[in-house]
Amino acid sequence: MNKKLVAYFSASGVTKKKAELLAEAAGADIFEIEPAVLYTKADLNWMDKGSRSTIEMNDRSSRPEIKSHIKNMEQYDVIFLGFPIWWYREPSIIDTFLEEYDFAGKTIVLFATSGGSGFGSTVQGIKGLVPPQAKIVEGKLLNGRQSVSGLAAWVRELGF
Repeated sequence: MNKKLVAYFSASGVTKKKAELLAEAAGADIFEIEPAVLYTKADLNWMDKGSRSTIEMNDRSSRPEIKSHIKNMEQYDVIFLGFPIWWYREPSIIDTFLEEYDFAGKTIVLFATSGGSGFGSTVQGIKGLVPPQAKIVEGKLLNGRQSVSGLAAWVRELGF
């Protein structure tokens, strides 16, 4: 049986709620990818070209520091990785997370929340951050209402 982890970043709490439901549905451990410096409302103003999130997302080399770390990532075979879609891709802090651990031989199933866009260039970007031996699955957008039973059915469809 595969040991599973739901790792997620949530700036406003929306993705956190989905991650908690998914962890329950998948029988997975859960880990919040929390920035060392929390985002303020002003930081998240995507209409402000000088906001922290806009600056980070415009600089592909940006790697916001993560507050805490997983001590035993090697125990997990399947990682459900969740985040809000920002600028048609994953937030830069997800790149920090992906570069911190060795995902060779692991399956990473993406899930996201979005105000209106799909995964965009997310899958391709993530494939460039992990070893080729990692399997990336484009998962799904978890917008709207979700139930534990519905998410459990999705996890079973994935084979986990």
